[in-house]
Amino acid sequence: MNLDLHVWRFDWAGSSSEIGGNVADLSKRAEALGIRTLSFMDHYFQMEMVAPATDPMLEGYTALGFVAGATDQLRLRLLVTGVTYRHPGLLAKIVTTLDVLSAGRAELGIGAAWYDREHEGLGVPYPTTAERFERLEEALQICLQMWSDDDGPYDGRHYQLRETLCHPAPVSTPRPRILIGGGGERKTLRLVAQYADACNLFGSAEEITHKLNVLRAHCDSVGRDVAEIEVTALFRSLPPAPSRDDVIRAAEELAAVGVDTLVAGPVGQDPAGWLEATFAPVMDRIAAIEPAAH
Repeated sequence: MNLDLHVWRFDWAGSSSEIGGNVADLSKRAEALGIRTLSFMDHYFQMEMVAPATDPMLEGYTALGFVAGATDQLRLRLLVTGVTYRHPGLLAKIVTTLDVLSAGRAELGIGAAWYDREHEGLGVPYPTTAERFERLEEALQICLQMWSDDDGPYDGRHYQLRETLCHPAPVSTPRPRILIGGGGERKTLRLVAQYADACNLFGSAEEITHKLNVLRAHCDSVGRDVAEIEVTALFRSLPPAPSRDDVIRAAEELAAVGVDTLVAGPVGQDPAGWLEATFAPVMDRIAAIEPAAH
């Protein structure tokens, strides 16, 4: 079983002049611990349901580029890119640049976007839910075309590209991995089945089991083996000060329903210290857990 780290707040990192050093420190300590992937949110305002919108928030791909220069092995992604924030052609180029400069450590995490306040606040168009999902599918198609040998045009309903040039090509083989976030059963999981290398789910073991049954049906409809898709899940079921057995018990519960990768979120004002205290004693035991087939 893998363990990833998702950083969704920066209020712990100090003043503007201190954030860079503290983010670098967290990244290096996560890498030393054996964390596989570090992710940031793709937001410009903090989410109102967890903290004031005015709390510090970093632009995701700039922050990932900074972390790439501070680390050697951490895989890097946003959880997840909002499709509305960047034209897909530019998004493919951004992810490719991160992949090239990190020697093949970039992934594309992407979703349909949702935070209307930051769209309206920054003047970013905020289409209907139906249109955002249409744009998401076209963005996936564009990225895949730009990461192929096809440099020709793309003519979609929402995006038209005359040339899908992307040079230098990604270092990742055959291309950067794609993770689609969300558990929407009719649209999101269909897109996972058709385009993604990984999904990101949240909820109880029972809820994840249900989502994976839906995903399996979508895979059957497009002729794909669901086992090809990595299942990541937010690791939210720990008590405030978990024991080693608490961590392993919660991990095994998710592994038993087919979760391959746990995505932990930092807790408190010393996230690196929390990460080390919570997971350092059990990293070998987590790595030894065999997820059930899904």
